[in-house]
Amino acid sequence: MLRLLEIEYNKLRYSRSARILIITYFILITFIALIASIEFNIGNIEFRVADQGIFNFPYIWHFNSYIAALLKLFLAIVIVSMMSNEYSNRTIKQNLIDGLSKREFVLSKFLTVLVFSGISTFFLFVVTMILGLTFSDYNEFSIIFSDLEYLLAYFIKLTGFFAFCMFLGILVKRSAFALGFLIVWAIFEGIFYAVLNFKFFKGTDIATNIMQFFPLESMSNLVVEPFSRLNAVQTAATQIGSELNKDYGIHWYQLLIVIVWIVIFVYSSFVLLKKRDL
Repeated sequence: MLRLLEIEYNKLRYSRSARILIITYFILITFIALIASIEFNIGNIEFRVADQGIFNFPYIWHFNSYIAALLKLFLAIVIVSMMSNEYSNRTIKQNLIDGLSKREFVLSKFLTVLVFSGISTFFLFVVTMILGLTFSDYNEFSIIFSDLEYLLAYFIKLTGFFAFCMFLGILVKRSAFALGFLIVWAIFEGIFYAVLNFKFFKGTDIATNIMQFFPLESMSNLVVEPFSRLNAVQTAATQIGSELNKDYGIHWYQLLIVIVWIVIFVYSSFVLLKKRDL
């Protein structure tokens, strides 16, 4: 496995665009800290974002996981470009000539996906701990390390998304078309949900229950939006006679669905590569 990772590392090391995108991704995650400095003046009232509890433990695990996951497209571009470069530079053919099997080739790409996801998760953990220990009103040990399951969900979400991008990179061969396909698929899931929800199953949860098995929707369900959890939002909703009863938890079956998709994407990548004449 170390040999496979070393091969991928050498390929990425000499890719200037990959280095820029990777560095940009991690820099943007650190920019979450800038949210703490945002202030609004509403009349004579000063409104500071950090004072609204977004950096309080354990809520910060949810908030940071959601925000950081929005930035995953930067690494997705690296994954897709990494696959398309294998074809355009003919390195995939050279690797196979040098003795690398197609199974090992796919495994090397998936190991890279796992490394990206793992490093991203660890980096998010460090950033979150620093922000939380700096701004949180609650610093008890039991509170700090509760809700850590959001990091697990974040890791699985990134792995699933990157595995999907890896599969698209092998399927389409061109990074621009692969990313275009990704966008089209996201639009398709949105339209399909709208048709199910408003035409066939209006007023029920059937459409939502069906869509949870689709790849992008299943990944999205792992870390749902955290903003409606804020006390200010809850209080405002109560004052206008509305209740926010959203489920913010991480459930085992949601993780399992994405893990199944990961297996499907990796296996499909191998089958596709095995049948393709390189």
